[in-house]
Amino acid sequence: MSKGFISYENKNNVLYATHCIAKRDGSIKANDTTYLGRVIDKERGVYKSRERGVFTFGLDSGFGVADDNTPVLEREKLILDFGDSFIVREMLVKSGILDVVKDILPTRSDSVLSLLFYRILGANCASVHADTWWEGSYTRILYPKAKLQSQRISELYKEIGEEQVQRKFFNGYLKLVSKTSKHGILVDSTGLPNDIDFPLTALNVHNGVASNETRLVLVVDRVSGMPLYFRYVAGNVVDVTTLKTTLAELARYGITVDHAIVDAGYYSENNIRALQDAQIPFVVRLVNNRTVFTDLVANHSGDLENVRNMVKYRDRIVYVKKIAIDLFGHKVFAFLGLDLDSKHDQIKKYALGVLEDGKTSNEEMEAEIAKLGLFALISSTDVDNKDILPLYYTRQAIEQVFDVSKNYAEILPLRIHGEDTLRGHLLMSFVATALFLYTNQQLKGSKFTSESAFLQMRNLKCKVFEKDMTINEPVKKMNDIVKHLKLQIPALLKLW
Repeated sequence: MSKGFISYENKNNVLYATHCIAKRDGSIKANDTTYLGRVIDKERGVYKSRERGVFTFGLDSGFGVADDNTPVLEREKLILDFGDSFIVREMLVKSGILDVVKDILPTRSDSVLSLLFYRILGANCASVHADTWWEGSYTRILYPKAKLQSQRISELYKEIGEEQVQRKFFNGYLKLVSKTSKHGILVDSTGLPNDIDFPLTALNVHNGVASNETRLVLVVDRVSGMPLYFRYVAGNVVDVTTLKTTLAELARYGITVDHAIVDAGYYSENNIRALQDAQIPFVVRLVNNRTVFTDLVANHSGDLENVRNMVKYRDRIVYVKKIAIDLFGHKVFAFLGLDLDSKHDQIKKYALGVLEDGKTSNEEMEAEIAKLGLFALISSTDVDNKDILPLYYTRQAIEQVFDVSKNYAEILPLRIHGEDTLRGHLLMSFVATALFLYTNQQLKGSKFTSESAFLQMRNLKCKVFEKDMTINEPVKKMNDIVKHLKLQIPALLKLW
């Protein structure tokens, strides 16, 4: 009687096997089949199925029990979270960021990379739990020399925060992400609330709310949406004073700014003149208490609501009027706009307040309502009415970077002391944010974000043996993620 043969089939990059014995029913040829399951080790005949678990099978020997006495199966050592760390490493490799991070502290790269993985995958937990997380993660296999005890992490942040380490990182990172030396940039800042007693903590009042904070200045590439650079200043340093230094530091790394989009907080004569003198095209929003804004409203709002000024921006109708003006000795273009949806919302909020108060005259209300919903943008170059809003609102990319930093990259709350430690903490958050955003870009067109993909992939486990490790079967969602990322999940990995 024939021993039969083993048929193999590759599904979603996973190899499966079936034992087949040929037979004949009259004139019809057929096979008796026995499903063996997933192939763990083809050469040694090790398989895994739901019914049998892990077992051995050979055409001569038949089925065998895979236990500690089975020479073809190594003793199982531990079960770890695999999928999330696997994806993070693959994305770091694909983006090129892995080599840049490894290079900043070569003798401690296992610890640096393990800390980075924790910042990305640790669900915003405090650093004190990093070692516990590492013990149960595939990261410990990737970087076995890592030291993530609480005190070691503080020391590591301090080392990462040294000025020469920071410069080494940005020299490598900016060469990696800069396809050209010239960049259109978005610049903005955000407060990092903290009560740490050191010179970078200062009182700041924003939108009427006072808090002790350090201020983070971030530069983002306008086209790619990827973070380029960060700086930090004391919380009471106003935005208008930081732009020139930020541009100067970028230049030291070989980054030439060919267009800058900045928020209203950066509008000042000093900054505008600096941009004009450097011949850097720019777009900036005006706050409504500026004389330029008041003059635009007084002289040009009368015929603003005209169909020739009507533009569509996303699902909104906005009136935009372009006016050539002189600004500090240079011809620029002001765009006076009226957002109808915003105007109605602002009128409702304003009217509810003053009507309840009862102290505002009808004339005063009319004067105030006439200004609601109006905004003004300044562009140093001539832009079509319909293009100015999409151009300015590319700055929403920087809001996404801040959102990722604060919600997923553990930038807050600050629990550190000393400037070097702060700088190391911010650099790790910066790299984690860059990886999150890069993975989001790679997942574009799928139903997953970085966060949901990492959470889903965490459920993919691996079993570690003496010389190798097996990876459990991925479910459909996991296969969808890796397929979209153009990756393959191995069934078996050698440890050396």
